[in-house]
Amino acid sequence: MKKSILVLALLACVSLVFAQDIKIGGIGPVTGEAATFGISTKNGMMMAVEEWNAKGGVFGGRKVKLIFEDDKGDPAEGATVYTKLIQQDGVVAIVGTVMSKVTLAGAPICQANGIPMISPTSTNEKVTLVGDYIFRACFIDPFQGTVGANFAYNDLKARAAAAIFDLGNDYTKGLAENFKKQFEKLGGKVVAFEGHPSGATDFKAQLTKILQAKPDVIYIPDYYNDVGLIAKQVRELGFKGPLVGGDGWDSPDLVKIGGTAVENGFFTNHYSSEDTRPIVQDFVKKYKAKYGAEPDALAALAYDAMYIMLDAIRRAGTTKGSAIRDALKTTDLNVVSGRVKFDENRNPIKSAVIIEIKNGKPVYRTTVNP
Repeated sequence: MKKSILVLALLACVSLVFAQDIKIGGIGPVTGEAATFGISTKNGMMMAVEEWNAKGGVFGGRKVKLIFEDDKGDPAEGATVYTKLIQQDGVVAIVGTVMSKVTLAGAPICQANGIPMISPTSTNEKVTLVGDYIFRACFIDPFQGTVGANFAYNDLKARAAAAIFDLGNDYTKGLAENFKKQFEKLGGKVVAFEGHPSGATDFKAQLTKILQAKPDVIYIPDYYNDVGLIAKQVRELGFKGPLVGGDGWDSPDLVKIGGTAVENGFFTNHYSSEDTRPIVQDFVKKYKAKYGAEPDALAALAYDAMYIMLDAIRRAGTTKGSAIRDALKTTDLNVVSGRVKFDENRNPIKSAVIIEIKNGKPVYRTTVNP
């Protein structure tokens, strides 16, 4: 009888410990069209959580329990997993998700439930405008599109540009529109502006129109899978000039799909593993040791986003949503992708880098400050 009582007491203590865990939701597309993004995102979040737990948790000895869900890159699925994490799992905050179109489906759910969320990589400017519980760890499309245009005009000396983008994706449309606006503001001319259907694999009709306009540079703000195909097809049609894009290029599968066609390609990104800052090199070393791979920007931003969220919860000293939100607003934190403070729309003020595809590898080219 005494032994049974002791066992029950131990079980009660274990249950109490687990009841004190702070549940954080994580969301990313580990399957679907942007699966490599989701895998990197999950890895970055997990590494950050493990580091916080190893140091004793967030506050009062309370450790973090990460509950990660796959949104499959689909807005409907995203809405489902956001709802599940909040209503069934009882998370106090969410870090996610990757793709702007999915984040825009989940953000209103967080806002309505008073659950603070921070997207690691959703760059569409509409995301944080959903409400005051919504934050992001990355720069936004107007800045990224502007940086791409500045680089094409000033560094590549292009004067005639074309763009091809996914009509069904707010992210790619936003980048293309902001690139066009800035390129023309600088004095350049956008000679072709072609959209393609989501899921397309043959882009030759659009590319033929583009090449007839004789651009110096082609802006391709799509995700890596489409970019690889577009690059191969435009090279087959005879274009030898530079290709420029956004952070959607940042995947090892870009070169696997595009091969040598993506050489002379450049893209805006949030960080470079070649950055010599100690915080970057320490992150790269730990990530390689844990996952056996070079961390991409998705991994870095997910790691940063989780750190930003847990730092805010620590400073709030509570799991109350409004208190975490208020702590997030006063963030001033040095993370892998740079020093982060938030503006009035909860967007971070930070720099961007230009990455060049050279000899089949992404190589740091330059940094652009805000």
